[in-house]
Amino acid sequence: MVEKDAVRRGYDELAETYAADRVQDGRGRDVLERFRASLPATARVLDAGCGQGTPVLRELSAAAVAVGLDISRAQLGLASENVPAASLAQGDIAALPFRDGAFDAVTAYHSLIHVPREQHQAVVDEFARVLDDGGRLLLSEGPEEWDGSNPDWLGTGVEMQWHIAGAEATRDHLQTAGFAVERESAVDDSLAEGEDARWTFFAARLEG
Repeated sequence: MVEKDAVRRGYDELAETYAADRVQDGRGRDVLERFRASLPATARVLDAGCGQGTPVLRELSAAAVAVGLDISRAQLGLASENVPAASLAQGDIAALPFRDGAFDAVTAYHSLIHVPREQHQAVVDEFARVLDDGGRLLLSEGPEEWDGSNPDWLGTGVEMQWHIAGAEATRDHLQTAGFAVERESAVDDSLAEGEDARWTFFAARLEG
C-alpha cells in the first residue's frame, strides 16, 4: 500500500541524488517529442509529477505555456532552477488544484506509479477534468501490475514506494475517463545506479 506522505518525504530527502542519477532513454525522448509536436503552438500543458523539471517540463516549456505540479517541495525547488519559465505548484495529482478545462495537454511521467492503486482511476479522471475538449494526455505505466517499496532506494537510506497498475488496467482507466488511446509505446528507462524498467507510454485524446 502506497503512503503518499512516504513518497513526498522520500522525494524531498533524495531530491539531489535522484536528479543526478536520472537517465532518460532516447526512445523515451522520442515519445515526448512526438507528443509535443502534436500540440498547437499556444498549448497550455500541465506536467503532473514534474519532479526536478527535466527532461519533460523543460522541453514542454520551450514550445508551450507549461505548468509543473509535484507533491515534493524539494523537487519543485530544483524545477524552479531548471525551468525558470514554467509556473509551479505543489499538490496531489489525485486532486489537482486547477479549474475544469484549464489545459490543452497533460503529461504524467512515472508519477501515477506512486499513487495507491485504488486511486489510479481518480487520477485519470482528474486529468480528464482539467483538460479542454479534445485535450491530449501522455502518461507512463508499467506493463504489469506490481507494488512494493525499497527502504534504501539509490543507496540513500531513504524509502520509496510504488504501486503499478499495469497496462491493461490503465487502458480501462483511460476509457472510463473518456479518453481514446491513439498510440502505445514500449520504452526502456533507467537510473544510472542500474535500476532498469520497461514502461508503456499511452498517448490519448479526450473525446467530447
